[in-house]
Amino acid sequence: MSQDKIGMNHGAGGEVMGNLIADTILNNISKKSVDGGIGLDALDDGATIPLGDYEIVVTTDGHTVSPLFFPGGDIGRISAAGTINDVSVMGAKPIAITNAMIIKEGFPIENLDKIMKSMNETCEEADVAIVAGDTKVMEQDKIDEIVIVTTGIGIAKKGEIIRDSTLEVGDKIIVTGSIGDHGMSLMSFREGFGFDTDLKSDVAPMWGIVSKALEIGGVKAMKDPTRGGFANAINEMASKSGVGILLNQEDIPIKEEVKAVSDMLGIDPFEVANEGKVVMGVKSDLADEILEAIQKDKYGKDAAIIGEVIEGKHVLIETPVGGERILEAPIADPVPRVC
Repeated sequence: MSQDKIGMNHGAGGEVMGNLIADTILNNISKKSVDGGIGLDALDDGATIPLGDYEIVVTTDGHTVSPLFFPGGDIGRISAAGTINDVSVMGAKPIAITNAMIIKEGFPIENLDKIMKSMNETCEEADVAIVAGDTKVMEQDKIDEIVIVTTGIGIAKKGEIIRDSTLEVGDKIIVTGSIGDHGMSLMSFREGFGFDTDLKSDVAPMWGIVSKALEIGGVKAMKDPTRGGFANAINEMASKSGVGILLNQEDIPIKEEVKAVSDMLGIDPFEVANEGKVVMGVKSDLADEILEAIQKDKYGKDAAIIGEVIEGKHVLIETPVGGERILEAPIADPVPRVC
């Protein structure tokens, strides 16, 4: 792909997409925030608009996942959950989403009905309303099936917003479940490799988990590890916070099915999208209590404390043999059209 044209990597998270956003998108926008709130420049999971004693959190997300229906979910569930999760990791209660759909001429209404039911069920889990939307249709040769764009709205008291850039030395790192499930299940299903596995996407709304942690207190930073996976999210948190992170490889939960598929395909599970996980930095003295609360949630049973924040500027992984290696941010998510 020519350097002056958009390639698939420009939408896949990681370094390539980051450069496009910084060089071409941000440079052409003059006003990026409202009344001192968190704005586009922060490149957090959402933006904030101060309003009296509260802050409104807004996020927007486009969804081009292929196939539309996959083990554990579909484009309707991922559209709702992904947006709810972006609001949630800002420390805000998600209250509503909007839903814009661009649909290919000839798309089966039965499939659209399934997608809308799935979106609604996911929103009901998190007590989120679908309050507005838009529907467009394009000619058969102009679009691939359906594209969904959702905008999420949440609310938090002023001063209670959680950033992805406020880690401090000594904080503990928690991941709320096994990593790599979504990307690896989608890849194996999409390519029809016929793996004998029950591996399914982890796509799910995370407000229940996040709210349990916030009730205890001590949550310092959060990130939704979607495109680019855990590796991209943890590196972004460390870089923005100006700290290093030391992880224990043996403590990071990865399903055996994910390991098997990733070994066969040569794909690092740290670099593929998750759609039902949160990476948290928490105060060390509250880490065990927060972990216990998360593990009581139906989506948090595999949660684990996996490391701590240290001085430095790299994310390091301590290997089972006692050595250390640097966990780099990926160039891009190796599984295209994953969300």
